[in-house]
Amino acid sequence: MGTKILAACIMMAAQAHDVPPALLAGIYRAEGGKSGQEVANTNGSYDLGPMQINTIWLPELARQWGISEEKAKQVVRDDTCANVDVAAWILRQHLNETHDLAKALEHYHSRTPEYGKKYKKRVINEMKRYGLLKTRR
Repeated sequence: MGTKILAACIMMAAQAHDVPPALLAGIYRAEGGKSGQEVANTNGSYDLGPMQINTIWLPELARQWGISEEKAKQVVRDDTCANVDVAAWILRQHLNETHDLAKALEHYHSRTPEYGKKYKKRVINEMKRYGLLKTRR
């Protein structure tokens, strides 16, 4: 998928779920996934597609979309825009819960503080690296 199309997907998802597009782009860079990708985790779950959406979300997505979990998995894994939209939706769920963007970002990856904080740092570093976050001087 081309960069312009990915950027459009990020912008649409950010607007639809009222989350910062730069943060979604940072998550995309930190995750480093690709459309069609399925990465096994040690706990038996898988991370899918560009934003590495964990399969733990599939039952809820399947219910919301009115499709089977297998079909939801295929969509999340193979459709880049759908994958980015789900990432924005997940981030919004965590933001609604925590009312704190930094904490929501940590929870996007893990509710375990040590893993969440490392992930947040990685995303912020990617955002700085790609000029998505201004640094104080």
